[in-house]
Amino acid sequence: MNRKAIFLFILLFSLNNLFSQESTASKNVSTFTIDAPQLNCTKKIWLYLPNEYATSKKKYPVIYMHDAQNLFDAETSYVGEWNIDEKLDSLNAQVIVVGIEHGNEKRIDELTPFKNEKRGGGNGDNYLEFIVKTLKPKIDSTYRTKPNKLNTVIMGSSLGGLISYYAVLKYPEVFGKAGVLSPAFWINPEVFELTKNTKKLESKIYFLCGDNESTDMVSDVNKMENLVSDIRCSCRHLTRKKIVKGGQHNEKLWRDNFVTVFKWLAI
Repeated sequence: MNRKAIFLFILLFSLNNLFSQESTASKNVSTFTIDAPQLNCTKKIWLYLPNEYATSKKKYPVIYMHDAQNLFDAETSYVGEWNIDEKLDSLNAQVIVVGIEHGNEKRIDELTPFKNEKRGGGNGDNYLEFIVKTLKPKIDSTYRTKPNKLNTVIMGSSLGGLISYYAVLKYPEVFGKAGVLSPAFWINPEVFELTKNTKKLESKIYFLCGDNESTDMVSDVNKMENLVSDIRCSCRHLTRKKIVKGGQHNEKLWRDNFVTVFKWLAI
């Protein structure tokens, strides 16, 4: 799969309800809307609460994820959901997941920190500011969360992988862990130089991609892993990388490997 094919996937990924299907979201999933002044819009948020949330008094870590349309429900997904709710239900996972719906035609804008000469975009700073200054305070004040950085994770794939990695550079005091799946570093290569100039990077990061995504996906992930290793000693075991043999740039890759990423991050 070349860059053009991946970019076509990215565009189609932004379209919803292409096929009529019944909802597959579990009873632990709900939705709400919230004003996003940083983006001049209203955002639909998908919320997963653990099995025991209603009967316990525990506080829980939180995962913030992008492209919520594709996480929980086949009815709203592009080409298959991640089955996040079923997977976490089966694990009896002690975690809250906050899924942020992408902005359809604005998805590229929201999930890229820098403008690309050919593809546009570049509104990622405002998107992250929405998460950090509007959405997270709402979640922390409404639900029983562990709000510190060691219990706050950001995770996504493709453009969502790119913005998740950028988030730990821009807000290291907020996001202590990141799942960086099939990151579209190629659309914003500025993140390589940004990483080189980062003095300290304490966040725990899981890089994952397939070896059948694009000609430069594996090399880009390897390059970024090496840059991160230059910043901190590998003896601290804060970085993990997995290259999936035959893995393609699609929901199946991310769905099949979500639990592995989740468990390693020890959420």
